[in-house]
Amino acid sequence: MEDSHSVITLRAGRAAVGIAPYIGGSITHFHWLDGNRHLDWLRPSSPAAIASATAGRLASFPLVPFSNRIRAGRFVFGGHAVQLPLNQPPEPHAQHGHGWQVAWTVVERATDQLVIVYDHAPDAWPFPYRARQQFTLSDDELSVTLEIENRGSEAMPAGLGLHPYFPRTEGCRLSAHVAGMWATDGEVMPTAMVKADPRLGESDGLPMTKVALDNVFTGWQRAARIVWPERGAQLAIAAHAPLDFLVVYSPAGEDFFCAEPVSHCTDAFNLAAQGRTDTGMLTLDAGSSLAATVRFRPSLA
Repeated sequence: MEDSHSVITLRAGRAAVGIAPYIGGSITHFHWLDGNRHLDWLRPSSPAAIASATAGRLASFPLVPFSNRIRAGRFVFGGHAVQLPLNQPPEPHAQHGHGWQVAWTVVERATDQLVIVYDHAPDAWPFPYRARQQFTLSDDELSVTLEIENRGSEAMPAGLGLHPYFPRTEGCRLSAHVAGMWATDGEVMPTAMVKADPRLGESDGLPMTKVALDNVFTGWQRAARIVWPERGAQLAIAAHAPLDFLVVYSPAGEDFFCAEPVSHCTDAFNLAAQGRTDTGMLTLDAGSSLAATVRFRPSLA
């Protein structure tokens, strides 16, 4: 077993991926060196971004033990009245769990594979758990498996996901089959279920420079495609259950967007407590575990 305080690079043929265990177990880059072409499939991390040691400035980070926001950082589960730190001031909510804000430990390492873990001791989140990430690289695919194991003596609420950032070019488009979308208020909290933009489900997809979104899409079929026509390139994203929701974040004026495979909607723990059965909230019994895999498969036109 070893601790890493540097970026670890995996290589397989033309593909390379960098992982920074000490910065939230995050990915710093995923690219191809294809002849004379350098193709970034995720937003590449600048030296300044890596020096900042801030996962939100890198290429992708893990979401564990929950995704997105919990209203005011509060929820009740199994007799626990939980108050989490508000970790993204001035936002009034807890966001994205622990994994992206802690150091992970390297437990397995090879040229094309890396396994890292994070052990959470009870604190404001009173449920002990172990999170595990496995990165596997081949010449034509990056696979990321995220797992959470309940190491406590009682049940705990749980969620998983990935938060990848993608380059946003003038012509890039995102397509994914979904059933609906949560509309949000000014604090990006869910208000009502509405119809999704039909362009998202069409073969041409949604033009990412023409929309400003920060929404959870429901009924996702666990497959998405990003096309960059200027580059003659595309990326297929395939996820496994229980990643049945897709968060799309495309802030106006930025050179990136996010398409995040996740297991539940925003504020799922509180919505489930109010009686909703469509939140995706999961419960892990003592000693049980949950895993999900996301595969990124690039190709050239």
